[in-house]
Amino acid sequence: MNKRRDALKAMMTPINEASQAEHRLTKPTQKSGSLKAMGLSLQSLSDDADEAQALRDKLASGEHVIEIDADLIDASFIRDRLDDIDTTEFEELKASIKEHGQQVPILVRPHPRDDGRYQVAYGHRRLAALQAIDRPVKAIVRGLSDADLIVAQGKENLERKDLSFIERALFAARLEEHGIDRHALMAALSVHKGNLSTMIAVANSLPVDLIEAVGPAPKVGRPRWEQLAQLLEATPGYWKDRVDVARLLRLDSDGRFALVLKSLTPKKKSGPFAYPLKSQLGTAFAKIEQNDGKTRVIIDDATVPEFGQYLIEQLPEIYAAFVRRDKSEPRIKQL
Repeated sequence: MNKRRDALKAMMTPINEASQAEHRLTKPTQKSGSLKAMGLSLQSLSDDADEAQALRDKLASGEHVIEIDADLIDASFIRDRLDDIDTTEFEELKASIKEHGQQVPILVRPHPRDDGRYQVAYGHRRLAALQAIDRPVKAIVRGLSDADLIVAQGKENLERKDLSFIERALFAARLEEHGIDRHALMAALSVHKGNLSTMIAVANSLPVDLIEAVGPAPKVGRPRWEQLAQLLEATPGYWKDRVDVARLLRLDSDGRFALVLKSLTPKKKSGPFAYPLKSQLGTAFAKIEQNDGKTRVIIDDATVPEFGQYLIEQLPEIYAAFVRRDKSEPRIKQL
């Protein structure tokens, strides 16, 4: 009996010990008050450090919004729009900002040459409005290269209000002249290489003062600007000499383009005006042609022989009679 009892006890011992060990592992560790306080402090420091690092990362990326004196912000080194800010829309923008405040920050970079100043990438109209009402500017400050700035400038304008063809073309031509490579230009304007080349070629073929006088012409596309460039190339002299400038200033931008195009388009030459000369019997013996300020008399020698010679002999007397008819006419000159 004792041996059997001892054997059963031996069989049960590992199970009991394992259960006790498992119980010890699952029992939560009790900390003293000082240890618990130290753990909370360390966790708090860790959270603060993470937050500080996140803030440093945010500051490094330039995505924070700050307020800047409007007089410390300069325009972009390349102008992308042709419309004047002195418009009804601009006045409405000023009134809105004055009443509701600036809702959307502008994007600026530290000025590459003037310490303490900034240069705007986009938000020129908001900047102008805030300068006009003497308010500080809410801005995102980001370190940008020239190429980064024009890409941001182009993208923002494309998203908010499409630039007209000539604005984009002039923008591209000015940027290339400034030394920006074409890959950056394609990114800024969202165009393919072939289209970019065409835009730059058209802008370079037109006088800048003509483009600025016409303005953005939002309804005028590439083909008509190319037509205007071809007309200018074929037309000698200064374009303003052929355009009614006073009338030009009274029109909107699309109207100004239409006036310039019409003024430079050659007038169609009318064909020769010809009519016959007939005798009392209805026989045609000559015809008169008028064209380009000249009059020709063509006599049919077969129908009226010797009339041509007679006319030649009588022309001096005919002209003298013409002069005697009205000596006061200033356009009559003695031969």
